Amino acid sequence: MTNAETISKLNNALNTLIKAYEELEEKNSNLETKISELEDEILDLEVAKEDLESNVHEFKTHTEEDNSNISSMLGKIQGLLNKKVEIGGSNDESSVNSDETETVEEEEKKSEEDESIIDANDLDKDDLNEKKSDDNKIDLNRMASLLNGFNN
Repeated sequence: MTNAETISKLNNALNTLIKAYEELEEKNSNLETKISELEDEILDLEVAKEDLESNVHEFKTHTEEDNSNISSMLGKIQGLLNKKVEIGGSNDESSVNSDETETVEEEEKKSEEDESIIDANDLDKDDLNEKKSDDNKIDLNRMASLLNGFNN
């Protein structure tokens, strides 16, 4: 082997190494770009996660406030209904306690339901629908008047 052949082979090997190095550099650059894009996407997802956690916290807070308001309104309605029963019962019996009042209310409701079932069996479908709408109107009016009492 002559010096020229050796130099030629070394030159070819060096060119092959340079070409492989350039390919590796290009792949490395592409991977670094991909990593950068993924890191940006991770940051965006973390920001979105923080926003969602904030929204969940706000939703929980509003839900708790709504539950508290509903409980308060139901307590006021129950108080008004108990006052109304006590006022009506004080004419006949002034010593009715709350347990007896609740029992009386339950019995009245059951008897009303029984009467409505018996009446419903006697009525045809048109009369039944008319009666239901009348009952709903009475209940809606009563609820509206109770709610108006809260606003005052």
